[in-house]
Formats: sequence, structure tokens, C-alpha cells
Amino acid sequence: MNSEALKKRTKAYSISIAQLISILPYNVINKNYSNQLVRCSSSVGANYRAACRAKSTADFINKLKIVEEELDETMFFLELLEEFNADKKDDIRRNWSEGNELLSIIVSSIVTIRRNEQNRKS
Repeated sequence: MNSEALKKRTKAYSISIAQLISILPYNVINKNYSNQLVRCSSSVGANYRAACRAKSTADFINKLKIVEEELDETMFFLELLEEFNADKKDDIRRNWSEGNELLSIIVSSIVTIRRNEQNRKS
């Protein structure tokens, strides 16, 4: 997957999370978890875009690590929302699965870049 496709996919992920939040019932738990979820899920795409503008390989890796953290946080808040919104389990799980796929891509990219950097230095 190239960087433009991943930019589009991370943006679509943020939109999908926002659409999920819009169908959740309004209560204090959903409100607080949803607020946090909007922030971390939108940070995925924003930080990936920043990574694409990195000034060096180390900068790129550091920015991808932020994307990794934001994805993990997004998945955590989705898990919490699932506990309180069993009737929306399918929608939540779909978003969790997409987050997990994106996380796998990001982690794999970090590993590959580090390996290539080590090979280059050898």
C-alpha cells in the first residue's frame, strides 16, 4: 500500500469512527469515551500525514510510533464503548478490525524501515 492510499484509508477510518459515534445513544459514558475516541482516531490520519513529511528516517519512525500509539488508544476506547453498547457491537467490531489492520500495517512498516536502516549501516 502506498502512502497516498494509506492517507485515504486513515482519513476514512476517522470518518467511520465519527459516523459510529453519531449513532451511539447520548449518555455520560458514551459522551466521555466518544470525545476521547474522536481525538485519538483523527490523530491517526493527522500523524500519518505528518510522518509522510518527515525530515529523516528517524523522524519518520518517530511519527509512525505516534500513529501506532493513537491506533492502540482508538482500539481501547472502542473496546470500552462495546462494553456499554452491546447493540452496536457489529459496528464497533468493524471499526476495531479496521484499526487492527491499520496497526498491523504501521507496525510492519516500522519493522521494515528499521531493518532496512540497519542493513544500510552494515
